[in-house]
Amino acid sequence: MNRFRTHKTKMAAFTLIELLLVITIISVLAAVIVPRFFGRSQEARMAAAKQTIVGTFGIALDLFEQDTGRYPTTEEGLQVLIQDPQIKNWHGPYIKSTSIPLDPWGNQYQYNYPSQLTSSEFLYDIISAGPDGTLGNNDDITNHDNPAPNEK
Repeated sequence: MNRFRTHKTKMAAFTLIELLLVITIISVLAAVIVPRFFGRSQEARMAAAKQTIVGTFGIALDLFEQDTGRYPTTEEGLQVLIQDPQIKNWHGPYIKSTSIPLDPWGNQYQYNYPSQLTSSEFLYDIISAGPDGTLGNNDDITNHDNPAPNEK
């Protein structure tokens, strides 16, 4: 028996071409999929802001108005929904929170009473500055916008 007999062993490994092909496929998939997730994320934030404006704040303001006979002034703001302003018949807090929630982008909602955006249908304004954080442009979200998708 020959002790020095060489055995050819076949090593299982990927070639450089195969690795480059896999990396290319993953890159193409990432380029297609990642923007879709980011787009959905922004849509979800916008829907959440709309739901907070119409649902949380809208209901709380209506309850405040039923109890006190009026809506909060611009000066009182939304804070009056969680802290007793020493107003007759205030039966709050109207929001179960220790502070007024921020919009999904971390900014404060703006509240105006009477409305500065319209004079007919809506008595007050609740505004999120939207993704760019700047009030007064096209990405603002208000209680005057079309209903959120789940409100139809």
